[in-house]
Amino acid sequence: MASRLTQLQQHLTAQGNHGNHGSQKESVTGKTPDDVVVVAAYRSAIGKGFKGGFKDVNSDYLLAQFLKEFFSKVDIDKSLVEEVACGNVLNFGAGATEHRAAMLAAGLPYGTPLVAINRQCSSGLTAVNDISNKILAGQISVGLAVGVESMSKNYGKTALGTISEELKSDKSAASCLIPMGFTNENVAKKFGISREEQDRFALESFRKAEKAVSNGLFKDEILPIELPNGTKIDRDEGPRTGVTLESLQKIRPAFVKETGVTTAGNASQISDGVAGVLLMRRSMAMKLGLDIIGKYVAFQAVGVPPEIMGVGPAYAIPKVLKQCGLGINDVDVYEINEAFAGQALYCVKTLGIDNEKLNPKGGAIALGHPLGATGARQVATILRELKPGQIGVVSMCIGTGMGAAAVLVKE
Repeated sequence: MASRLTQLQQHLTAQGNHGNHGSQKESVTGKTPDDVVVVAAYRSAIGKGFKGGFKDVNSDYLLAQFLKEFFSKVDIDKSLVEEVACGNVLNFGAGATEHRAAMLAAGLPYGTPLVAINRQCSSGLTAVNDISNKILAGQISVGLAVGVESMSKNYGKTALGTISEELKSDKSAASCLIPMGFTNENVAKKFGISREEQDRFALESFRKAEKAVSNGLFKDEILPIELPNGTKIDRDEGPRTGVTLESLQKIRPAFVKETGVTTAGNASQISDGVAGVLLMRRSMAMKLGLDIIGKYVAFQAVGVPPEIMGVGPAYAIPKVLKQCGLGINDVDVYEINEAFAGQALYCVKTLGIDNEKLNPKGGAIALGHPLGATGARQVATILRELKPGQIGVVSMCIGTGMGAAAVLVKE
């Protein structure tokens, strides 16, 4: 691991991740008819896995109900949507069959194709990039990126995959099977991130989420999901009230007994949920008279050692910022997925990100992490946190050793 880590550190240094040298903010925030823009971004409430409001319905039901609500909210002819990209992690085949059925049940025409995307925790954001690239390439003018996950129904059944017996003797290949919690233990041990630091980070996530919920800051981005019994779910179930450092410190380690630093209190919650982002060419949005809420700028994914997969954002973020000619301080808000407090802390510290810019409404530790939906959820969230003209970055680590990051601008 040491040699691979050294290579990564050299790569990070080469990216020039600190400061604003070479900043091209004007080109990033500028406007052209060929820009890819966001005209709508919404999500469902995030349900608690196995015991929350969505525990008895599968991902296809969640997606179908969400799309019905989405298109009742967005004033656009559904036949104009030329492609749907759907991020999902746990369903067999990434849900290609059932999610195609869901879009048809929601009233999208059969002529609109669907592609199922699974890049684990970045699946929702990768779906946004997939649609954006097709618009940039001229294949389509309008596309819908969605992400959906029912961890209640599918977590533990398909797990996160396996590898052939023949490959298990290869150390690099076998490292892809290390459980995510153990990779966080590796990061914490390697980089000296204490249990107390992680609990304090988690506490801030809960505090920010509790404040956001009490002030109604999520209401505009959440679309209600009606269950088969007629109940409507429109409020996140993950945020807890009254969380203290003391209460977090009482929780036992989840992966390494006695000496472990990763717990149910400082790791992301198992969750159910769905989110969607409608993208189109700027000229098309103007032709249709639609309000533009954001501009998609760029996306990058990177690989890192699987055994410390959580460091992914520390390398994906500099890469996408370099592509845009931006520095760390040019970004106004960062939405970095809190898979685990330890890995999130490493990324924030390594990049020198201002804590005031990080996950203003709390992250996955407090809100939950419906794997395939999280990336699209983050887009819906960050576009409501930014002010016009401000730049935002969405990023996450990815199982098997990867990271992804995207740059967006609020309009």
